[in-house]
Amino acid sequence: METESEPYVRLATLRQLHQVVAELNTARSLADTLQTVADGAVNGLGYELSAVNLVRPDGDLVVAAVAGSAGAEALMAGRVGSRSSWDRRLSMGERWGDLCFIPYTEGWVLDDDDVPQWHTAGPAPRFPDEWHPMDRLFAPMYTAGNGGGELLGVISVDRPRNGRRPGPWGQEALQMYAFQSAIAISNARLRANMQRALVRLEREQQALRASEESFRQAFEYAPSGMAVAEMGGDQHGRLLRTNDALCRLLGRTASGLRRYSFSDLVHPEDIGTLLRTSAEGGRAELRLARRDGTYVWVSLRNSVVADTADGPRYLLTHVEDIEERKRHELQLAHRASHDSLTGLPNSAELRARLGARLCSRPAGSLADAYASSGGADPRDPHGFRPDGNEPFDGVDGFEGKAPVPFDHHVHLVAPADGPADDGSKGLAVLFCDLDGFKSINDRFGHNTGDAVLIEVARRLTSGVRDGDTVARLGGDEFVVLADGLGTADAQDLAVRLRNAIIPPIRVEGRAVRVGASFGIGWASCGMTAEEVLESADQRMYVEKRSRSKANRRAAG
Repeated sequence: METESEPYVRLATLRQLHQVVAELNTARSLADTLQTVADGAVNGLGYELSAVNLVRPDGDLVVAAVAGSAGAEALMAGRVGSRSSWDRRLSMGERWGDLCFIPYTEGWVLDDDDVPQWHTAGPAPRFPDEWHPMDRLFAPMYTAGNGGGELLGVISVDRPRNGRRPGPWGQEALQMYAFQSAIAISNARLRANMQRALVRLEREQQALRASEESFRQAFEYAPSGMAVAEMGGDQHGRLLRTNDALCRLLGRTASGLRRYSFSDLVHPEDIGTLLRTSAEGGRAELRLARRDGTYVWVSLRNSVVADTADGPRYLLTHVEDIEERKRHELQLAHRASHDSLTGLPNSAELRARLGARLCSRPAGSLADAYASSGGADPRDPHGFRPDGNEPFDGVDGFEGKAPVPFDHHVHLVAPADGPADDGSKGLAVLFCDLDGFKSINDRFGHNTGDAVLIEVARRLTSGVRDGDTVARLGGDEFVVLADGLGTADAQDLAVRLRNAIIPPIRVEGRAVRVGASFGIGWASCGMTAEEVLESADQRMYVEKRSRSKANRRAAG
């Protein structure tokens, strides 16, 4: 038929091809596109049956659409043929360009493979180009034209309406249709992927908005303080966002806090603690400044958060008010280190403070070592020593000298014994024992005795300088630590303190009087705290006995 009316067939075929290709691009979804491909082969190219076999991600081909026969659709739709069986089919028969035609004389071997198919028996052809019911014609679809690229699917057609095998123009039309169908299916897949991506993006954005709202609410309404700060760069640590709880805790506004970083607010003694706190998972307990100038104890806990997957990172800090706990801890520590009656440092705290000023190296050996190395006098109050890590070649007085290690410890040296004051200064230890206290305690009771001890503690504290230590050793014994005194200074201090204690003490309407004996010892490196206290205690007893003898002679 094509040969008898070739110009008409060409024009009709082109019109039909143009129409069905136009319909390919109007489909809204991938499923609609696949069905349109199958319908176009039937309605536009003149075949009674067509099927679209689509390559799945695993490589096998599934019958995605069928047109022309409801029975064939029911039998074939959704069924899968293996890739190996399809590769076998596409390698058999005659090649019509990109088309593959398998005549009935060869196709019988495919009757039992796993590819879904719909064929009916029929008589042998009466003329050479007559279509036989067992003939098979496949139009492969590739991601690129002219058989290039990956296999996208296969259009299989059957039973041309004119009953003849397609001629050159029919073959060309089917091949062009397969090419356009491949483009339409690829575009439909792309649109489907884009739609899925948009849906997924919208869901992610909704989840992100929900997460941001959840974070905002958790941040704003958290019972403890929270802050977001910059991480890295010139503005590292600057507060970007604070919640109401932190503003209330520090007595500051959110806009006011954005001018600061935590390093601007931390107590000067706690700046080292803040700098040592790591960004990720770091914890610290320190003091932050309130607007009224006071400080509040807080616990900081850091974590690092990112704005996006590759976006800037920020520091999220939880700030918890631990003022009450710290106050309780300090009270417990004070009770452990101070006398419950007088409030003075107790025996353990006295020994700790005294031991912190002592070292195990005797001052005499230290002076000899520094003298041999050209070093400074170990009594130098500034603690200046030659650095023990580097030689001093080229500096006058140190050439070839063995360096002496310097541990930044100011060594204590006792002033020289004797009545004359040589002008040297040291840490004086004044051991005080009350005279006549036992008789007051026995006569008037423990309440009166406790009142006397409290008043003596007050008078001793009032009589020393800021920085000196007045401690209650136990019972009616007190110890005063006074640094930077010479021999005469220490003696004058003992006299002043004794005179401060002597005046009567009024307790419950009666006046009682106690005296005091002082022994002056000196702390010196190479001694232990016990040895220093024992030395002062012995001198106190010597002074007590000498005063007792003097009183007896005066009475006689």
